[in-house]
Amino acid sequence: MRIIELSSELPIQDYLKKLGVDGGGVEILASKAELHLVSIENLHVGAANILKQDALSIGADLAVPRGTILAEKPYVNALLIANTKALKILAKKELSQPFGLKELAKKLREISQLKRAHHAEIMGIINANDDSFFSSSRFKSSDAIVKIEKMIEEGAAIIDVGAVSSRPNAPIVSLEEELERIRPILALIKEQRLYEKVRFSLDSYQPEVLSLAFESGFCILNDITGLQDDRLCRLAGEYNAEVVIMHMQGKPQNMQDAPSYENVVDDIYHFFEQRIKKAESFGIEKIILDVGIGFGKSLEHNLLLIKHLRHFATLQKELLVGVSRKSMIDKISPSSVEERLAGTLALHLEAVRNGASIVRVHDVFEHAQALRVQEALFRAL
Repeated sequence: MRIIELSSELPIQDYLKKLGVDGGGVEILASKAELHLVSIENLHVGAANILKQDALSIGADLAVPRGTILAEKPYVNALLIANTKALKILAKKELSQPFGLKELAKKLREISQLKRAHHAEIMGIINANDDSFFSSSRFKSSDAIVKIEKMIEEGAAIIDVGAVSSRPNAPIVSLEEELERIRPILALIKEQRLYEKVRFSLDSYQPEVLSLAFESGFCILNDITGLQDDRLCRLAGEYNAEVVIMHMQGKPQNMQDAPSYENVVDDIYHFFEQRIKKAESFGIEKIILDVGIGFGKSLEHNLLLIKHLRHFATLQKELLVGVSRKSMIDKISPSSVEERLAGTLALHLEAVRNGASIVRVHDVFEHAQALRVQEALFRAL
């Protein structure tokens, strides 16, 4: 007899099929193999006691503070520990219970239906400016086209072009200056029909620039203001474009002054709910969400967002993460911008493990290789 403890990252359904498990049993057993940790804040103490008993009755559990059974406090925070099968059962059980458990039941059902994805597309970064924080990403006209061709060859599925830096304390650039910077690149992309090789994304929040980009073959709007401007919504709807809704607290000129949240994960989740509704009201169907790492967030906020990225998957949208060479890496391991590739790869691979389906990067080849290795590891049985 040989006994081996297997990785919790095992592609469990494939492994069960390899074992020869009956078709119906694969789904049942797979639902028992994935563990969920669900944080529940401000839970009515009556609900906590009901949920605790219901969880225990099906092999799950609810961690609650001392004194909960005696209702010492009217509301408590709790941690639900359950596998997928248990979540599905609890979701049905709590639908008929009082104290807000019906609302919880709906959320548990959403979580239980999530599927893990271990593949991500690469979005390469082209900056048509002189003030981007990473000098190696700055290009003008023909040089940008050469770099775009190289990124496509290396494995980029999307190329994100912008002419205004959004780094902390970045200088304000006029519309005329932005157009002057980006127009030559857009013209070459259109002339050489590069949009037939790869999807192009515009990193801007100016309607005039967006309109020009759409006419040049672009199909994605990457908006750091999160669709604040109705004119952008209208244009994206008219062109049937994909939209990246990013969260930013404040503006680039002040966003890192003193970022604060009641709960960074929950606050941004509710922001996305509102902006998704707004986008859909303008006929925008293809939506990507970006939690905005470094845009009005402390190091702790950034780490929590990457660690708990899976929470945003219940919004049923693709998730984009962009940490490429950002200063949060320097705060963990002191380094210059040029020395942050290793930290970038570590953060992006973790983001993909937690649900990101797009990573926005300066270094396409290195990310393509790292993601292929990660996918191979996941597929290994």
